[in-house]
Amino acid sequence: MNQQSGLFNHKPFERLAQLDAVEWLRTIGDGTVDLVVTDPPYESLEKHRAVGTTTRLKHWFEIFPNSRFPGLFAEIFRVLAKNSHFYMFCDQETMFVAKPMAEAAGFRFWKPIVWDKKTIGLGYHYRARCEFILFFEKGKRRLNDLGIADVIEVPRVRNSYPTEKPAAVSSVLVGQSSAIGDLVIDPFMGSGSVGDAALSLARRFAGTDTSAKAVELTRKRLGATELIR
Repeated sequence: MNQQSGLFNHKPFERLAQLDAVEWLRTIGDGTVDLVVTDPPYESLEKHRAVGTTTRLKHWFEIFPNSRFPGLFAEIFRVLAKNSHFYMFCDQETMFVAKPMAEAAGFRFWKPIVWDKKTIGLGYHYRARCEFILFFEKGKRRLNDLGIADVIEVPRVRNSYPTEKPAAVSSVLVGQSSAIGDLVIDPFMGSGSVGDAALSLARRFAGTDTSAKAVELTRKRLGATELIR
C-alpha cells in the first residue's frame, strides 16, 4: 500500500484530484475500491470532430489515447476489491478496442449495456440515439437486482458540461453493483455526475480529471472542500 492510499477512509466524500487518471489510480491501495464507473474521452472522438459531427461543443477534451488503455485497465483491476464491477461508457468503435484490452488485464466481460437517450443526436448514417456502457467483472459479484434490463432509458443532458452523462444512468449502475458505504471512483469524472449518483445512494466517492474546470464544477456540485494536486 502506498503513501496516499491510507487517505481513503470512511467519509461520505473522499477527495477530488486534478491529475491524470492513471497517475491518480497509482495513489490508491490494492483492493480498496468497490466500484468504478467512468467515461474516458476516447480517441474516436477526434474522428467525429474531424468530420464535423461535434462542432457544437464549445470545449474540447484532452483525448485519452487507445494505446493507454492497457495501463488504465491494469490499474483499475488492481485497485478494485475482489468480486467487484467496472463500467465504462464508450461508443461503438471504442467498444471493440477496449473489450480485449480489459480482458487481458484480468476482467471478465459480461455485455454492453445500452443507454437509450430517447432522442437522436449527432451523426450522418443512422443518427445516434444510444451509447454503450461496457460491463466488466473482477471475480464474481451478483447484481443487486436481477430484474433490471440491459437498456437504460434516460434523456440526454442538454446545455450542460460537454458529453455529460445523466446521474440517473450512473445511479442504475451504482445501485446494481455496490452497497451503502462502498467507495465508488471515477478517474475521468468530468462535472461529477457519477459522484452525484454515488452520494445520492449513500456511497462514498472519489475522482479525478485533468481539467481544472471539471474539478471546480464537481467540487461545487458535490459540496466538496478537499482537493489533492
